[in-house]
Amino acid sequence: MKGKRTFVLLVTILFSCSSNKYASTNRIYKRQVKSFAKIIRRVPVTDSFSNAPKWIGTTNFGMRKPDFVIIHHTAQNSCDETLRTFTTKSSGVSAHYVICKDGTIHHLLNDYLRAWQAGVSSWGNDKDVNSSSIGIELDNNGFDTFPQAQINSLLTVLAILKETYHIPTQNFIGHEDIAPTRKNDPNKNFPWQLLAQKGFGLWYDDTTNITVPENFNSVQALRIIGYSVSDSLAAIESFKRHFEMQDSSRALTDGDKKILYDLMKKYE
Repeated sequence: MKGKRTFVLLVTILFSCSSNKYASTNRIYKRQVKSFAKIIRRVPVTDSFSNAPKWIGTTNFGMRKPDFVIIHHTAQNSCDETLRTFTTKSSGVSAHYVICKDGTIHHLLNDYLRAWQAGVSSWGNDKDVNSSSIGIELDNNGFDTFPQAQINSLLTVLAILKETYHIPTQNFIGHEDIAPTRKNDPNKNFPWQLLAQKGFGLWYDDTTNITVPENFNSVQALRIIGYSVSDSLAAIESFKRHFEMQDSSRALTDGDKKILYDLMKKYE
């Protein structure tokens, strides 16, 4: 709990420090949240339903909680540039968190609200990832490595999100995973294996003694993991980038198939 309080205090301080610069957009945020609150409080209009004469409020309900965390790189040149983008109405994009290269954490949206970060995407049977996920943007132009301070802050955020919302280990994934035909973020320098070792995402075990069945269906295995296979070649490319395979082709080697088979077994 102490770590959680420290984190909440940190993002509160950072939010306060930036409030002067973003005072106008903060006011817009508050107005929009209030409008959502009015919608939630409103008793549904029953006049349109001849067989629903009364509103009876149930006593058993809660907030819809996130089930996935999606990690992005910003593909921009600075945190300030990204924050301007996310506070400009016409951009039409947002995320819950932005983490700068120096480790500074910016919390932009309540975790229960729906950010516009996943776009046209899917993971398994989920076709509306925006509605079920938290989006985290890492300040990175798409080619650079990720500084240790930035990764340390990311791990802090992930640990709190996992504990708070009981997010399954396998549901920490990248933008490229949910949109393989459109996206490649976070880039090939992102340390997925390190995250898996910390409990955020899956990784494969030693495949030396793994024997892949003769009838192994690679495309079906990718689908079981969660990838959309409408474009199977794009799914293969995304899979290989996520699991740091040196061969960048859109074909699976025997070694790649061993890794895929091992991961598929973890999802079954």
